[in-house]
Amino acid sequence: MFEMLIYIALGGVFISMIGLFYRVIKGPSIADRVIALDSIGISLISIVGLVSVLLRTSDYLEVILLIGILAFIGTVAFSKFIEKGEIIERDRNK
Repeated sequence: MFEMLIYIALGGVFISMIGLFYRVIKGPSIADRVIALDSIGISLISIVGLVSVLLRTSDYLEVILLIGILAFIGTVAFSKFIEKGEIIERDRNK
């Protein structure tokens, strides 16, 4: 019974990721695309967590942390690009 619930949850997350990929491609604005990319990262974390529970192992906890860090850095980089037009500021006077 518990395994069936995990499979249903995996299916739901997969269906939501299809919608998020659509939002990344067809998003009406760049901000919507950034939010969709961040949500894809969260969905990947949930998929890895559900697979970890399904396999009854804690070996994937490092993967969850890595995906979380990369999703955060990506969101910050895209947000900075939207705000200023560049990610890495360089001194152009030299």
